[in-house]
Amino acid sequence: MSAVWTTAYLDLLARDADPAEFDRPVDAARRAGADPAAVAEVERARESALRVREVLEARRRREHELSALFQTAGDLASLTDVDAVLHAIVSRSRDLLHSDVAYLSLMDAAAGDTYMRVTVGCTSELFRAVRLSLGAGLGGMVAQTGTAYATSAYFEDHRIDHTATIDAAVADEGLSAILGVPLVLGGQLIGVLYAAHRSVRPFAAAEIALLTSFAAHAAIALDKARALSETRAALRDLQVADEMLRARTVAVERAAEAHDRFFGLVLRGGDAAAVAAEVRTLLAGDVLVVDADGTVLAAAGSSAGPTAAEAALARRAATAGRTLRAEGVHAAPVVAGADVLGALLLRRGEPLEEADRRILERAALVSALLLLFRRSVAAAEDRLRGELLEDVLLDRDGSGLPARARRAGIDLSVPHAVVVAEIAGQRGLAADAGASVAAARGGLSAVHDGRLVIVLPHLSPAAAGALVSAEVARRTGRSPTAGVAGPAAGSHEVRAAHAEALRCLRTLQALGRTGEAAGSADLGFVGLLLADDRDVPTYVRSVLGPVLDYDERRGTELVATLRAYFAEGAAVARTAAALHLHANTVTQRLDRVTRLLGADWSAPERRLEVQLALRLEALVRHPD
Repeated sequence: MSAVWTTAYLDLLARDADPAEFDRPVDAARRAGADPAAVAEVERARESALRVREVLEARRRREHELSALFQTAGDLASLTDVDAVLHAIVSRSRDLLHSDVAYLSLMDAAAGDTYMRVTVGCTSELFRAVRLSLGAGLGGMVAQTGTAYATSAYFEDHRIDHTATIDAAVADEGLSAILGVPLVLGGQLIGVLYAAHRSVRPFAAAEIALLTSFAAHAAIALDKARALSETRAALRDLQVADEMLRARTVAVERAAEAHDRFFGLVLRGGDAAAVAAEVRTLLAGDVLVVDADGTVLAAAGSSAGPTAAEAALARRAATAGRTLRAEGVHAAPVVAGADVLGALLLRRGEPLEEADRRILERAALVSALLLLFRRSVAAAEDRLRGELLEDVLLDRDGSGLPARARRAGIDLSVPHAVVVAEIAGQRGLAADAGASVAAARGGLSAVHDGRLVIVLPHLSPAAAGALVSAEVARRTGRSPTAGVAGPAAGSHEVRAAHAEALRCLRTLQALGRTGEAAGSADLGFVGLLLADDRDVPTYVRSVLGPVLDYDERRGTELVATLRAYFAEGAAVARTAAALHLHANTVTQRLDRVTRLLGADWSAPERRLEVQLALRLEALVRHPD
């Protein structure tokens, strides 16, 4: 009969029957009237079968757990992001142990404790923020010893070093049973992995072993993810470094190209306009080169002068000694030591890269070099022109003067106007103004006997005087008193014109006509006396021309009426009697003269001019 019950229990084990079914063979034996010994044997068979069933169940559970462990380890191995690996570790730990909560803390080597890194199933912010010093709390014990610890009731476990902070966090989360296992990599503890329940329950040895094994796999996966992350970061850094190197190489090549362009420009004797053109090509914007006063020396692209804002930016850049940027414009100072020569303005909406800024500053440096060179050349030319004019005025190097003048680009044989100006104040600025006008017009300029002397070709004396006065006034802020003469061709005539212009200057000063420019023709009878040629007919016509023309056209006798008027002491009645005319007729003639000569013809100074012209006119008509 025992074989029958053994077979029955084998069948139950084979179909994995529920434990309650293992009582049926015992009940059947009793119902069949088996003796007590047989029933006892069947009961022993039942106990053996149940033990076998438990062993099989444990093995199946272990097999399932191992399968889940390896599957989870495989899944972790496929992850490459550190954060993703950490979250997967905690989530899979919760699933493997069917816990209420799972979390992971990492070591902080600098602080000497662990901090909460990832939590799953937690609801307490206080718990998520807790830090565990080594030895404190269950996690501190694991971190300090590197050994797994488990407690079924955290608050009743006296093995644990309880602290108010940690206990408050555990209580806030409502945890009771906690299991913590170390995350170890290469013999180094990197963190602690936890599984926890909110109810009191012990952790089986199999659960502790399972979480410990999983922690070992998790540490490897985490190390792999960290390595990959560091590799990616290194690759990104390498890519960034490569891009920076490429950009640097391009910038160096552009800088070298700009250097070659500017160096070649200097060697070719280029000017500010050439610099502006090169900057426009290299930096793609409109370019202005301006002097210290904001005057445009050269332009490339738009030729519009600097706005008030651009001029202010240029001054600030010169003061700061560096390139400045405002809305749509960059300004690089053109300076030589403490000497501000001007600025280089680049109109461009986009900001400049460092390399482009250096190109602009290199262009400003080249501009300063060229302007200094031009200034040196101009100074040398001014000195030569001044020396040449001094020799002309002092009649030195007589036969050699024409040849020297030609070498300086001056042709003394053409008509020249001569200007002599008083420069009592701001002599240097006035001399610079004269040199500038002379250089621009192909003339000569010098300071002779304390006065500015300028000789300009192909200009009337009046035009030359106006031009010089305007430039001196612009530079010094005050109009000079100047005498003019000419035209004069040849060094001898230039010396004579200089003497006449000097006499006109002294006459203007004597008459109190400060700040005027005038020649002999502008000084009335005084000019007639000063002039070397004493052109009487021209003087007569300058005073009486409109009256003479009227008499000639109309056959009137206005000139005769004026003679009689002055002869009779400017008395209308006596003039009428002398001419045998009615007084109204004389008045009408005098009104006509007023309309022709102007209302001031009878003023004292002008009356003297008119009387002298009337006498000279009679002498010209009847020289005998």
